[in-house]
Amino acid sequence: MTNLLKASVATLALVAGAAQAGGHLPFVPGEGDFSWDSYDAWAESAPDLSGQTVTISGPWLQPEDDVFRSAVAYFAEATGAEVIYTGSDSFEQQIVIDAEAGSAPNIAVFPQPGLAADMAARGLLSPLPAGMGDWVAENYGAGESWVALGTYADEAGADQLYGFFYNVNVKSLVWYNPENFEDAGYEVPETMEDLRALTEQIVADGETPWCIGLGSGAATGWPATDWVEDLMLRTQSPDVYDQWVSNEIPFNDERVVAAIDEFGWFARDDAKVSGGAGAVATTDFRDSPDGMFTSPPQCYMHRQASFIPAFMPEDVEIGVDADFFYFPGYESKDLGNPVLGGGTLMAITDASDATNELMKYMQLPIAHEIMMAQTGFLTPHKGVNGATYLNDSLRKQGEILVNATTFRFDGSDLMPGGVGAGTFWTGMVDYTGGKAAADVAADIQASWDALK
Repeated sequence: MTNLLKASVATLALVAGAAQAGGHLPFVPGEGDFSWDSYDAWAESAPDLSGQTVTISGPWLQPEDDVFRSAVAYFAEATGAEVIYTGSDSFEQQIVIDAEAGSAPNIAVFPQPGLAADMAARGLLSPLPAGMGDWVAENYGAGESWVALGTYADEAGADQLYGFFYNVNVKSLVWYNPENFEDAGYEVPETMEDLRALTEQIVADGETPWCIGLGSGAATGWPATDWVEDLMLRTQSPDVYDQWVSNEIPFNDERVVAAIDEFGWFARDDAKVSGGAGAVATTDFRDSPDGMFTSPPQCYMHRQASFIPAFMPEDVEIGVDADFFYFPGYESKDLGNPVLGGGTLMAITDASDATNELMKYMQLPIAHEIMMAQTGFLTPHKGVNGATYLNDSLRKQGEILVNATTFRFDGSDLMPGGVGAGTFWTGMVDYTGGKAAADVAADIQASWDALK
């Protein structure tokens, strides 16, 4: 097999090899069966689009751009259309320039929904083909969440579905060392009540349950915002989360203050965090997981997104020395299985018949499985075969997405920059230093008010 992919920290892309699959175009297969039957059934009735071209622009560069090209190659094979993808490290600036100049590609791949929503409101996007919203609602885990995240107001203020999410990530994860758990007799918790009880049990055993680090240079504090966002989704309804992110309810609402204090239950107790509460803000987030791999362990758990293995010690093998479990919800609050994360979405910037057909093709499991087999691609598509994921770690994260009852984007990323990437960060540093949650939240709200 030929190595095609090099590891990428941002996406956890891994090395894979090329091979033939069922007589179809060559691509990198993983273990398990691919959904050729549904592809073949679609291909038999696919329209003849010979002579037509679909252009796509997005942020994916090497090696992800070639992986994506291998996925859309099957559309080209069946229809005769040419599909051209162009990646750019300045995509978000260039797509606006091109759209305003009338030279936009047919499809744009947005790293965040905010810019897509802005362009929809300016009439620079076209709605997705009819029926895609119903399809997403039925076929994606937490489907209504994905419909809502891709629905924006048009120039007239009417809501339309513009965004189809393709390649997402998961933040609601707790990492641990399985050997440490086995040696101590600890079990993976299934509810937040269980997780809190485990935290207290580890303390009672004379050990330290958590490693938490907020250090990130000028961005110090952001890991704590993820904690608060996850806890908002586990203590309040999704509607309240949305109102908080849009400031329809103030940042110092008692429900937000309570979520901050939920984080404090873990992070502001010297007995629960490695190095004591005073070390939380000064420990670099990249170094924070290391405590799980010392002997004896300095901590047993670390809450962080799917990218964190890139910063673990080089000799740590994922699935053996380090594993993860879903950051659970409260059984008593009956809010289901909410997931915090992010993702890229595809939107139409220059409509055509071939473009609409390609968007329909993206609903097929094979369009996802080809990506799943080659790189750190995750999908909430319930129809894909999870066995095609590149590795067990990705497969487990895919299961978390499929089983989610609610999905929400990182709230700080959706807030104004001065808040989400400013006072929210610094406020959480102040909080871990001992400042009251109500005072921190009031300061953040004041900074938001100053922007209005």
